[in-house]
Amino acid sequence: MKIPALMTALLLAAGVAQAAAADTLGKIAESNKMTVAYRESSVPFSYLTGSTKAVGFAVDMTEAIVKAVKTKLNKPNLQVDYMPVTSQNRIPLLANGTIDLECGSTTNNTARGKDVAFAINHFYTGTRLLVKKSSGIKNYADLAGKTVASTTGTTNVQVLRKYSADHNLGMNILLGKDHDDSLLLVENDRALAFAMDDVLLFGLRANSKDPASLEVVGDSLQVEPYACMLRKDDPAFKTLVDGVISGMMKSGEFEKLYNKWFMSPIPPKNINLNLPMSQQLRDNLTAQSDKPAL
Repeated sequence: MKIPALMTALLLAAGVAQAAAADTLGKIAESNKMTVAYRESSVPFSYLTGSTKAVGFAVDMTEAIVKAVKTKLNKPNLQVDYMPVTSQNRIPLLANGTIDLECGSTTNNTARGKDVAFAINHFYTGTRLLVKKSSGIKNYADLAGKTVASTTGTTNVQVLRKYSADHNLGMNILLGKDHDDSLLLVENDRALAFAMDDVLLFGLRANSKDPASLEVVGDSLQVEPYACMLRKDDPAFKTLVDGVISGMMKSGEFEKLYNKWFMSPIPPKNINLNLPMSQQLRDNLTAQSDKPAL
Protein backbone atom coordinates (compact mmCIF):
# COMPACT_ATOMS: atom_id res chain seq x y z
CA MET A 1 0.00 0.00 0.00
CA LYS A 2 1.30 3.46 -0.86
CA ILE A 3 2.20 5.74 2.05
CA PRO A 4 -0.57 8.32 1.36
CA ALA A 5 -3.11 5.52 1.09
CA LEU A 6 -1.81 4.01 4.33
CA MET A 7 -2.10 7.36 6.10
CA THR A 8 -5.65 7.78 4.82
CA ALA A 9 -6.58 4.32 6.06
CA LEU A 10 -5.08 5.04 9.47
CA LEU A 11 -6.91 8.35 9.73
CA LEU A 12 -10.18 6.71 8.76
CA ALA A 13 -9.63 3.98 11.32
CA ALA A 14 -8.91 6.60 13.97
CA GLY A 15 -12.08 8.43 13.01
CA VAL A 16 -14.14 5.27 13.29
CA ALA A 17 -12.60 4.51 16.70
CA GLN A 18 -13.32 8.05 17.88
CA ALA A 19 -16.90 7.84 16.65
CA ALA A 20 -17.35 4.50 18.40
CA ALA A 21 -15.93 5.91 21.63
CA ALA A 22 -18.45 8.75 21.49
CA ASP A 23 -21.43 6.39 20.97
CA THR A 24 -22.36 6.21 24.64
CA LEU A 25 -25.70 4.48 24.10
CA GLY A 26 -24.05 1.88 21.85
CA LYS A 27 -21.30 1.33 24.44
CA ILE A 28 -23.86 0.87 27.21
CA ALA A 29 -26.01 -1.47 25.12
CA GLU A 30 -23.05 -3.65 24.17
CA SER A 31 -21.62 -3.93 27.70
CA ASN A 32 -25.03 -3.98 29.44
CA LYS A 33 -23.48 -1.54 31.95
CA MET A 34 -23.61 2.20 32.57
CA THR A 35 -21.10 3.92 34.83
CA VAL A 36 -22.11 7.25 36.35
CA ALA A 37 -20.03 9.58 38.49
CA TYR A 38 -20.72 11.13 41.85
CA ARG A 39 -18.90 13.63 44.07
CA GLU A 40 -18.17 12.92 47.71
CA SER A 41 -18.52 16.45 49.13
CA SER A 42 -20.40 18.71 46.68
CA VAL A 43 -23.32 19.56 48.98
CA PRO A 44 -26.19 19.64 48.02
CA PHE A 45 -25.51 18.42 44.48
CA SER A 46 -23.72 15.13 45.05
CA TYR A 47 -22.27 14.01 48.38
CA LEU A 48 -21.94 11.19 50.86
CA THR A 49 -23.83 11.18 54.16
CA GLY A 50 -21.69 8.65 55.99
CA SER A 51 -22.51 5.73 53.72
CA THR A 52 -21.25 4.78 50.27
CA LYS A 53 -24.48 5.92 48.61
CA ALA A 54 -24.35 9.46 47.25
CA VAL A 55 -27.37 11.76 47.57
CA GLY A 56 -28.18 15.19 46.22
CA PHE A 57 -29.84 17.35 43.58
CA ALA A 58 -27.51 16.14 40.80
CA VAL A 59 -27.76 12.52 41.97
CA ASP A 60 -31.54 12.67 41.55
CA MET A 61 -31.05 14.04 38.03
CA THR A 62 -28.54 11.27 37.30
CA GLU A 63 -31.08 8.65 38.35
CA ALA A 64 -33.72 10.19 36.07
CA ILE A 65 -31.26 10.01 33.16
CA VAL A 66 -30.37 6.38 33.99
CA LYS A 67 -34.08 5.52 33.95
CA ALA A 68 -34.41 7.10 30.49
CA VAL A 69 -31.39 5.12 29.22
CA LYS A 70 -32.95 1.86 30.47
CA THR A 71 -36.19 2.74 28.64
CA LYS A 72 -34.42 3.83 25.45
CA LEU A 73 -32.35 0.63 25.27
CA ASN A 74 -35.17 -1.59 26.58
CA LYS A 75 -32.84 -2.81 29.32
CA PRO A 76 -34.77 -2.64 32.62
CA ASN A 77 -32.08 -4.72 34.33
CA LEU A 78 -29.16 -2.64 33.08
CA GLN A 79 -26.18 -2.76 35.46
CA VAL A 80 -25.49 0.72 36.85
CA ASP A 81 -22.16 1.37 38.56
CA TYR A 82 -21.48 4.50 40.62
CA MET A 83 -17.92 5.84 40.67
CA PRO A 84 -16.54 8.66 42.84
CA VAL A 85 -14.68 11.39 40.95
CA THR A 86 -12.76 14.52 41.91
CA SER A 87 -12.44 17.95 40.33
CA GLN A 88 -9.11 16.78 38.92
CA ASN A 89 -10.01 13.43 37.36
CA ARG A 90 -13.64 13.85 36.25
CA ILE A 91 -12.85 15.06 32.71
CA PRO A 92 -10.14 12.45 31.90
CA LEU A 93 -12.36 9.62 33.22
CA LEU A 94 -15.25 10.78 31.04
CA ALA A 95 -13.11 11.32 27.94
CA ASN A 96 -11.46 7.89 28.16
CA GLY A 97 -14.76 6.05 28.60
CA THR A 98 -14.35 5.01 32.24
CA ILE A 99 -17.53 6.91 33.18
CA ASP A 100 -20.48 7.64 30.90
CA LEU A 101 -22.03 10.63 32.66
CA GLU A 102 -21.08 13.15 35.34
CA CYS A 103 -23.76 15.26 37.01
CA GLY A 104 -22.40 17.21 39.96
CA SER A 105 -21.05 20.71 40.49
CA THR A 106 -19.15 20.99 37.21
CA THR A 107 -18.87 24.38 35.52
CA ASN A 108 -19.80 24.47 31.84
CA ASN A 109 -17.16 26.67 30.20
CA THR A 110 -15.56 27.08 26.78
CA ALA A 111 -12.18 25.64 27.85
CA ARG A 112 -13.75 22.37 29.01
CA GLY A 113 -15.97 22.38 25.93
CA LYS A 114 -12.88 21.49 23.89
CA ASP A 115 -12.72 18.10 25.64
CA VAL A 116 -16.29 17.30 26.69
CA ALA A 117 -19.89 18.26 25.99
CA PHE A 118 -22.48 19.70 28.39
CA ALA A 119 -26.22 19.28 28.81
CA ILE A 120 -28.71 22.04 29.61
CA ASN A 121 -27.44 24.23 32.46
CA HIS A 122 -29.04 23.29 35.78
CA PHE A 123 -27.51 25.88 38.16
CA TYR A 124 -25.69 29.24 38.22
CA THR A 125 -23.13 30.24 40.83
CA GLY A 126 -20.11 32.47 41.48
CA THR A 127 -16.88 32.38 43.51
CA ARG A 128 -17.15 33.72 47.08
CA LEU A 129 -15.32 33.12 50.36
CA LEU A 130 -15.98 30.90 53.37
CA VAL A 131 -14.28 32.29 56.49
CA LYS A 132 -14.39 32.06 60.25
CA LYS A 133 -16.57 34.85 61.65
CA SER A 134 -13.73 35.68 64.03
CA SER A 135 -11.29 36.29 61.13
CA GLY A 136 -12.56 39.77 60.29
CA ILE A 137 -12.35 38.93 56.54
CA LYS A 138 -15.18 40.58 54.58
CA ASN A 139 -13.88 40.71 51.01
CA TYR A 140 -10.93 39.83 48.78
CA ALA A 141 -8.95 42.98 49.62
CA ASP A 142 -8.69 41.74 53.23
CA LEU A 143 -6.71 38.74 51.97
CA ALA A 144 -3.74 40.68 50.54
CA GLY A 145 -0.58 38.68 51.27
CA LYS A 146 -2.64 36.04 53.09
CA THR A 147 -3.22 32.30 52.52
CA VAL A 148 -6.44 31.33 50.75
CA ALA A 149 -7.64 27.77 50.15
CA SER A 150 -9.34 26.41 47.05
CA THR A 151 -9.77 22.96 45.49
CA THR A 152 -7.48 21.36 42.91
CA GLY A 153 -8.93 21.12 39.39
CA THR A 154 -11.67 23.75 39.83
CA THR A 155 -12.28 26.91 37.79
CA ASN A 156 -12.25 28.85 41.07
CA VAL A 157 -8.47 28.46 41.33
CA GLN A 158 -8.02 30.24 37.98
CA VAL A 159 -10.55 32.95 38.91
CA LEU A 160 -8.81 33.56 42.24
CA ARG A 161 -5.31 33.68 40.74
CA LYS A 162 -6.42 36.16 38.08
CA TYR A 163 -8.21 38.35 40.61
CA SER A 164 -5.18 38.33 42.92
CA ALA A 165 -2.85 39.28 40.04
CA ASP A 166 -5.20 41.94 38.60
CA HIS A 167 -5.54 43.61 42.01
CA ASN A 168 -1.93 43.06 43.20
CA LEU A 169 -3.10 41.15 46.27
CA GLY A 170 -0.26 38.61 46.36
CA MET A 171 -2.46 35.85 47.80
CA ASN A 172 -0.84 32.55 48.70
CA ILE A 173 -3.22 29.93 47.26
CA LEU A 174 -3.22 26.58 49.07
CA LEU A 175 -5.00 23.70 47.28
CA GLY A 176 -7.08 21.00 48.94
CA LYS A 177 -7.60 17.67 47.19
CA ASP A 178 -11.39 17.99 47.56
CA HIS A 179 -13.87 20.44 49.10
CA ASP A 180 -13.81 18.78 52.53
CA ASP A 181 -10.02 19.05 52.55
CA SER A 182 -10.19 22.75 51.59
CA LEU A 183 -12.72 23.41 54.37
CA LEU A 184 -10.40 21.71 56.84
CA LEU A 185 -7.61 24.14 55.87
CA VAL A 186 -9.81 26.99 57.16
CA GLU A 187 -11.07 25.12 60.23
CA ASN A 188 -7.46 24.30 61.20
CA ASP A 189 -6.31 27.91 60.54
CA ARG A 190 -3.94 26.93 57.72
CA ALA A 191 -5.89 29.30 55.45
CA LEU A 192 -7.96 32.38 56.27
CA ALA A 193 -10.57 31.73 53.59
CA PHE A 194 -11.85 29.06 51.22
CA ALA A 195 -12.67 30.40 47.74
CA MET A 196 -15.30 28.29 45.97
CA ASP A 197 -18.73 28.42 44.31
CA ASP A 198 -21.01 30.12 46.82
CA VAL A 199 -23.65 27.37 46.76
CA LEU A 200 -21.05 24.75 47.71
CA LEU A 201 -19.79 26.97 50.53
CA PHE A 202 -23.29 27.26 51.98
CA GLY A 203 -23.64 23.48 51.81
CA LEU A 204 -20.24 22.82 53.36
CA ARG A 205 -20.92 25.30 56.15
CA ALA A 206 -24.29 23.68 56.88
CA ASN A 207 -22.66 20.27 57.32
CA SER A 208 -19.49 21.46 59.07
CA LYS A 209 -18.50 20.71 62.68
CA ASP A 210 -19.50 24.21 63.84
CA PRO A 211 -21.72 26.02 61.28
CA ALA A 212 -22.29 29.01 63.57
CA SER A 213 -18.56 29.83 63.51
CA LEU A 214 -18.42 30.20 59.71
CA GLU A 215 -19.86 32.65 57.21
CA VAL A 216 -19.87 33.21 53.44
CA VAL A 217 -18.59 36.66 52.47
CA GLY A 218 -17.22 38.65 49.54
CA ASP A 219 -18.37 39.71 46.10
CA SER A 220 -19.48 37.02 43.66
CA LEU A 221 -16.80 36.63 40.99
CA GLN A 222 -17.54 35.35 37.48
CA VAL A 223 -21.02 33.81 37.55
CA GLU A 224 -20.83 30.34 35.99
CA PRO A 225 -23.34 27.65 34.98
CA TYR A 226 -23.28 24.04 36.18
CA ALA A 227 -24.29 21.28 33.78
CA CYS A 228 -24.13 17.50 33.42
CA MET A 229 -21.04 16.47 31.48
CA LEU A 230 -20.90 13.90 28.65
CA ARG A 231 -18.54 12.92 25.88
CA LYS A 232 -18.06 15.17 22.87
CA ASP A 233 -19.57 14.49 19.45
CA ASP A 234 -22.31 12.21 20.74
CA PRO A 235 -25.56 13.88 19.61
CA ALA A 236 -27.76 10.87 20.39
CA PHE A 237 -26.76 10.76 24.05
CA LYS A 238 -26.88 14.55 24.43
CA THR A 239 -30.41 14.53 22.98
CA LEU A 240 -31.45 11.94 25.56
CA VAL A 241 -29.85 13.77 28.52
CA ASP A 242 -31.18 17.17 27.40
CA GLY A 243 -34.60 15.60 26.88
CA VAL A 244 -34.72 14.37 30.48
CA ILE A 245 -33.68 17.75 31.93
CA SER A 246 -35.96 19.67 29.55
CA GLY A 247 -38.88 17.45 30.47
CA MET A 248 -38.27 18.05 34.18
CA MET A 249 -38.11 21.81 33.60
CA LYS A 250 -41.36 21.83 31.58
CA SER A 251 -43.29 19.58 33.96
CA GLY A 252 -42.38 21.39 37.17
CA GLU A 253 -40.42 18.39 38.44
CA PHE A 254 -37.17 20.38 38.26
CA GLU A 255 -38.52 23.08 40.58
CA LYS A 256 -39.79 20.42 43.01
CA LEU A 257 -36.32 18.87 42.99
CA TYR A 258 -34.75 22.29 43.55
CA ASN A 259 -37.02 22.96 46.53
CA LYS A 260 -36.19 19.52 47.97
CA TRP A 261 -32.44 20.24 48.06
CA PHE A 262 -32.19 24.03 48.41
CA MET A 263 -35.34 25.09 50.31
CA SER A 264 -35.91 22.12 52.66
CA PRO A 265 -33.93 20.35 55.41
CA ILE A 266 -31.33 18.03 53.86
CA PRO A 267 -29.28 15.13 55.25
CA PRO A 268 -27.30 14.42 57.29
CA LYS A 269 -28.06 17.26 59.75
CA ASN A 270 -31.46 18.32 58.37
CA ILE A 271 -30.27 21.89 57.83
CA ASN A 272 -32.13 24.06 55.32
CA LEU A 273 -29.80 25.94 52.95
CA ASN A 274 -32.64 28.40 52.25
CA LEU A 275 -31.36 29.39 48.81
CA PRO A 276 -34.21 30.58 46.56
CA MET A 277 -33.82 29.89 42.86
CA SER A 278 -31.84 32.67 41.14
CA GLN A 279 -33.48 34.68 38.38
CA GLN A 280 -30.85 33.40 35.97
CA LEU A 281 -31.80 29.77 36.67
CA ARG A 282 -35.52 30.57 36.62
CA ASP A 283 -35.07 32.14 33.18
CA ASN A 284 -33.28 28.99 32.03
CA LEU A 285 -36.30 26.85 32.90
CA THR A 286 -37.77 28.43 29.78
CA ALA A 287 -34.65 29.13 27.69
CA GLN A 288 -33.10 25.70 28.45
CA SER A 289 -29.69 26.94 27.33
CA ASP A 290 -26.45 24.98 27.42
CA LYS A 291 -24.44 28.16 26.87
CA PRO A 292 -21.02 27.98 28.57
CA ALA A 293 -19.23 30.54 30.67
CA LEU A 294 -16.31 32.17 28.86
